[in-house]
Amino acid sequence: MMHGERLQVVCLCAGWCGVCRDYRATFDAAAAEFGARAGFSWFDIEDDAALLDDVDVENFPTVLIARGDCTLFFGPITPQPATLARLVRRALDGELRQLTGAPEVDSFVRRLREAGA
Repeated sequence: MMHGERLQVVCLCAGWCGVCRDYRATFDAAAAEFGARAGFSWFDIEDDAALLDDVDVENFPTVLIARGDCTLFFGPITPQPATLARLVRRALDGELRQLTGAPEVDSFVRRLREAGA
């Protein structure tokens, strides 16, 4: 894992999803709280479907946390502020280990980095 690289937190949602619209304020609040230590990006799975490629997002909100090319977390979370904050704190503290067995997610992380997202 590349500890010198900035943590990236990406919310994968859809514009038509009411839960996503409601969750945006929670995600933005976390970005304000942790923004000095992590980059936060909102990713619309329909607007950027080509970049998503083979990654399946079935539930919202789905969150991706990565450092460099290392995926630390990928999955749906409950839309409460404490859930995201706890995950981000654990990632910043080095408590999350590299996610394995998801090459399509690792490829997505690389594509996001290459796209500057």
